Amino acid sequence: MNYFELFNIPVNLLVDTLALKKQFYVLSRKFHPDFFSTASAEEQEDALQKSAMLNKALKVFSSPDETIKYVLQLKGLLEDDEKYQLPPAFLMDVMEVNEQLADAKMDGSEQQITTLKLEIEALQKKLYEPVKNIVEGYKDGITTEKELLQIKNYYFQKKYIDRMLGNFEF
Repeated sequence: MNYFELFNIPVNLLVDTLALKKQFYVLSRKFHPDFFSTASAEEQEDALQKSAMLNKALKVFSSPDETIKYVLQLKGLLEDDEKYQLPPAFLMDVMEVNEQLADAKMDGSEQQITTLKLEIEALQKKLYEPVKNIVEGYKDGITTEKELLQIKNYYFQKKYIDRMLGNFEF
């Protein structure tokens, strides 16, 4: 059983978090181990596993990036700890911004750092544009593998930029 099946929702790259939280509370009451104290050992174990799975699923679905990762893994297009080869042009762009950011930090230029942060955020938006319609219009079984591979490329590029932003204080 995958997380979507557990929550009885369609596989999607975007999850309605309000509906998800409501369903989480319904399911967490249904599978809470305390309600299975008089049940068989097998039923108690099943409830415990589903309860733990609910918590993991909520954590995944609460993060758009983690939801994308999970769907790509479900489709067999992403491995844990996969070493993905980012496009050279992307790496050159990011390296240039990274160098400018390091120089600005050394110079203590808050204004330049703020400007670079805005550039990085603009780069994130630029990365999303080509996949926006795929992410927002995802239909399980209809969205093609080629489109999902575009999402995979976006996922790794965004992850790289997020990591870069996390290394600096703004």
